[in-house]
Amino acid sequence: MDGIAAVLILKEAFLPEPSICAPSPARIFTETERQSLYDVIYARRDVRNEFKPDPIDHDALIRVLDAAHAAPSVGLSQPWNFILIKSKEQRQKVKQAFMRANDEARDMFSDDRRDRYSALKLEGIEKAPLNICVTCDRTRGGEVVLGRTHNKDMDLYSTVCAVQNLWLAARAEGIGVGWVSIFHERDLKRIFDVPDHVSIVAYLCVGYIDEMYQEPELAVRKWAQVDDLNDVVMEERWNCSTTG
Repeated sequence: MDGIAAVLILKEAFLPEPSICAPSPARIFTETERQSLYDVIYARRDVRNEFKPDPIDHDALIRVLDAAHAAPSVGLSQPWNFILIKSKEQRQKVKQAFMRANDEARDMFSDDRRDRYSALKLEGIEKAPLNICVTCDRTRGGEVVLGRTHNKDMDLYSTVCAVQNLWLAARAEGIGVGWVSIFHERDLKRIFDVPDHVSIVAYLCVGYIDEMYQEPELAVRKWAQVDDLNDVVMEERWNCSTTG
């Protein structure tokens, strides 16, 4: 062994190992890129009926699911799973479960809203070419998960982040998404054989669309109004005067 090689080996023995997680410079996005992101955010809508029957392009679906899988999660637990549902048989079972729950929900509203509620149609379960059931495995990461030690629901919040990533990525691909929330979880668990330790967070109708509302549909139909940002922002503490 020559002298230079010996010196190099000696130096390497005393040098700290290079950090594999050393941060790299944060990328600064261009104005055009930032605007594209905001365009997608503000153009996102809950699609209820306007789905086309065309199957979703496989590569586009993988990109959308990959975006969902890239969501932040507590303790990097990544508690989500995505059940893809295409069969008419399974979707018909879900539609029946939805209809039963929807009848119950209608009776919860006062008389002046009951008819307006009945007029809100949801056909995406059967009309959209794809349904996605998004679940949260409450055991993922073990008994003690960093960040869940005091707030046990952080895994559910993480899964909601995955849903939002999916929704925005789908919008960028020209794919519409509708979130079905009116169902008894036990019914969907039975349909999809979901184990007890797994929670169902979202049931999504997914498909291509030709048109959508420029504003949220419930605002267009005068069911609710979009709150002003100033009405929901507080400083330093809860300020009741800023709430409606």
